[in-house]
Amino acid sequence: MFPRAPFSVIFLVFWFSVLPFGLLRGRAESGDTDNLEQNWTPLFDGDSLDGWKSANFGGEGAVTVREGQIVMEPGIMLTGITWQRDFPATDYEIQLKANRLEGRDFFCGLTFPVAESHCTLIVAGWAGAVVGLSCVDGRDASENETTQFMSFENDRWYVVRLRVTSNRITAWIDDQQVVDLETTGRHLAPRPEVDLSKPLGIAAWQSRTALKEVRYRRLQP
Repeated sequence: MFPRAPFSVIFLVFWFSVLPFGLLRGRAESGDTDNLEQNWTPLFDGDSLDGWKSANFGGEGAVTVREGQIVMEPGIMLTGITWQRDFPATDYEIQLKANRLEGRDFFCGLTFPVAESHCTLIVAGWAGAVVGLSCVDGRDASENETTQFMSFENDRWYVVRLRVTSNRITAWIDDQQVVDLETTGRHLAPRPEVDLSKPLGIAAWQSRTALKEVRYRRLQP
């Protein structure tokens, strides 16, 4: 996906793809674990795409709802969905469960608002091992300070949680913190390929993906 990765990134993708997910950071940091089940509003009703629209990326795969899941079939490049209703621009958390059923690349490209800007959390990009934000000061998820390298299994559910406040973006996969970025003075913007995911959307690159339990909550400023 998304060309431009230097050789060093390709090497690290290969190396980290053979390591277990949990060995890459010393300690999980879930944040506010006592309140994780409070004040959530569902963004997916489990029965339909109500509130969502399939993004017209060009060459995208079909998007259907089956057995309480949004299933996105692989496209020529991207397949995704975009939220069609109001959504906060800051002081919120969004959480979802994502499963790469087939494929080798990112199965959750979560594009989200950050005040007047937007950004994308990439999960398993660049041949399946890169996690990070695209883009920070013009550098994408494979080449900025948020870059992490992790291994991901197909046909396994991962919990993805993202928090946006007035000066910080934080993200977790399962209970493991993967992003903690101070945003003051930074230039944030998604890559042009996912512009149709704005203001809020989820996309996958050449991968068959299932999503469920998509929800968000407002945070106190």
